[in-house]
Amino acid sequence: MHDLQLIRDNPADFDKCLLKRNLPPVSLQIITLDKEKRLLLTELQEFQNNRNLLSKQIGKIKSSGSSEQADLLINNVNKLKDNILSHDLIIKEITKKLNDILYSLPNNPFDEVPIGSDENDNIEIEGKRFGDLNKQDFVVQQHFEIKGFEEFIDFETASKLSGSRFVLLKGPIARLERALGQFMLDTHIEEHGYTEVSVPLIVNNNVMFGTAQLPKFKEDQFQVMVNADETQVNGGALANEDTKKWLIPTGEVPLTNIVREQILDLDQLPLRFTALTPCFRAEAGAAGKDTRGMIRQHQFNKVELVSIIKPDQSAVEHDRMLNCAENILKKLDLPYRVMLLSTGDLGFSAKKTYDIEVWLPGQKKYREISSCSNCGDFQARRMNSRYRNENGQLSFVNTLNGSGIAVGRALVAILENYQTANGSIEIPKALRKYMNNINSIDVLN
Repeated sequence: MHDLQLIRDNPADFDKCLLKRNLPPVSLQIITLDKEKRLLLTELQEFQNNRNLLSKQIGKIKSSGSSEQADLLINNVNKLKDNILSHDLIIKEITKKLNDILYSLPNNPFDEVPIGSDENDNIEIEGKRFGDLNKQDFVVQQHFEIKGFEEFIDFETASKLSGSRFVLLKGPIARLERALGQFMLDTHIEEHGYTEVSVPLIVNNNVMFGTAQLPKFKEDQFQVMVNADETQVNGGALANEDTKKWLIPTGEVPLTNIVREQILDLDQLPLRFTALTPCFRAEAGAAGKDTRGMIRQHQFNKVELVSIIKPDQSAVEHDRMLNCAENILKKLDLPYRVMLLSTGDLGFSAKKTYDIEVWLPGQKKYREISSCSNCGDFQARRMNSRYRNENGQLSFVNTLNGSGIAVGRALVAILENYQTANGSIEIPKALRKYMNNINSIDVLN
């Protein structure tokens, strides 16, 4: 969420940031509504003060026996009450209009973020490529085409159970997926200093609002239908926005909201959390994209990294988080590159984002496997998450989040990059201790 004072002080700069995001200017509309609201609030305060003053006078006059003068004051108080009610309603309407605008606006990008229209304007970071793209001298099959693995990677049964964009993993492939998640968690905890958290997978409206999935991206989420008797439904319990529950689209949501409505001491920062969770996404805007395989699923596992820090540490922490995610891919010996996202591809909450793209030889292209974002104080303002700075003053924390990494896509990358000419899948050395020290998964005959 944006700082209204900054918009008041620098409306032109705010509109320039929106232009970078390919959005029209709205500062004039925001400032006009804000001025109107503040004027009405001032008038409301005056009405309330006058009402309180007259109410005290009425009591004194009644005790002195002057009923005619008391009736006159009562009439004035009633008029003030009407004015208070009408102003209250108007202020609520204006506040909703103002919030509807503010809640729809993405974070302002940092100056170093390249301006662009979409992912085609992203910039590769020099010196960040890793791995050999040509280590296999045969035609690599895409992960969903590998002969003999249909029993282990079962889309047909998953479709019967849940519909499209689900997969059922069995046997050694299910174990490989579990090994990946365990390996990632162990690395982030033991080597990178993150604290593991086991989080709820169902969260409420306020939590989804805090990390900015709501209200703008409601159609991309899975809503949980809460069981309730007819009295609760008719009484409005389910109609109340505050009672809605959602499946988490990413571990970022519960991890970041750990500090919701908190005031942290300076010595508590930085906080670094990690969690392995299922993620649930409706993929409302993904019709026709990646319809085969495990690249784009309604449910997938991911290890998430979240940092809660002081504002002056955000840039260094962003690079640190990126290095932590890169380290996972290096240990797995999976080729990748790092991209700096342009304003046209930047996520809603982010001020700056690095994407790590892993090489998939079956597709002959790089695909996103991790996204590491610096959100500044955008989410902290929505969550009201603050800390006491060196001077004892309250300031908003900064939040960062990153995939460390997507387990399903890492599995895809291994199935393709560790594929052998005979169709077997070698096990990366880093994972063998989690796989009972086997070296490969062989083809089913």
